[in-house]
Amino acid sequence: MRPRSLPTPIPRRHALAGLAAGAAGLLLGGDARAGAACPSGLAGRVLPVGVQGGLAVGLKSYPAMLPLADREMVLTFDDGPIPGPTSRVLDALACAGARATFFVIGRNASANAALLRRIRAEGHTVACHTYSHPWTLREMRFEAAKRDIEAGFDAIAQALGESAAPFFRFPGFADTPALLAWLASRDIGVFGCDLWASDWSPMSPEQELELTLGRLAKARRGIVLFHDVQARTASMLPRFLTAAAAQGFRAVHMVPGPGRLSPEPAGPGWSSDTERMIAIARRAHV
Repeated sequence: MRPRSLPTPIPRRHALAGLAAGAAGLLLGGDARAGAACPSGLAGRVLPVGVQGGLAVGLKSYPAMLPLADREMVLTFDDGPIPGPTSRVLDALACAGARATFFVIGRNASANAALLRRIRAEGHTVACHTYSHPWTLREMRFEAAKRDIEAGFDAIAQALGESAAPFFRFPGFADTPALLAWLASRDIGVFGCDLWASDWSPMSPEQELELTLGRLAKARRGIVLFHDVQARTASMLPRFLTAAAAQGFRAVHMVPGPGRLSPEPAGPGWSSDTERMIAIARRAHV
């Protein structure tokens, strides 16, 4: 039986079109509230992502990726919302006219409902990242893991006043075959990433900026993983968005769509980074 707030197919209120570009100019540093000019040309197309029957994309974990063109990126943020950093992330995205997907934790959604509603009101996609961010779902009994995921969707719906998008990301990418099959049976898509900012590791905003831009230049497209709870990410994000726009990248807005998206298969020699990612994340939780 479907819990009352697990997403139903094609929640069309998420399918927002007409993304507005930010005002022209170059951001010289600091954050978007400091009065610096906003980058132009970053806002890209809307990509409807149908997940009927399940979907698993993101080359760091799965042998498939979203069908993105060269220099198209999907911005994603995990673990929020929390006051302070999440607000600054939203400021930067608004300045750039870009839309993102926020994989939120249910208990943070409950504790910061007004901030969650701001995320949605500003046109971003709200998705689920469990209720309590267990470490990890792999170490929980199947029924307990399901309950935490369901509780996450429930908390988001209660705080938001509408269901989350039918998109899910495993904490630490720690999936299981049983949970993947269960999510697919409920028409919920699973999203890994194609590159990440490593913002769980201690570093300065400048180091994170250089690292992430380098990875983006090498990958040239894909789902980018940030954490909106990290102050360093909130600090460097305006500069990242400006630099990405200057290099010709566009932020594609991922929204729920009908049917099932046909993902692009991984190239020859693909291998998963999931286990290494879990090991990195484990060290961050010590």
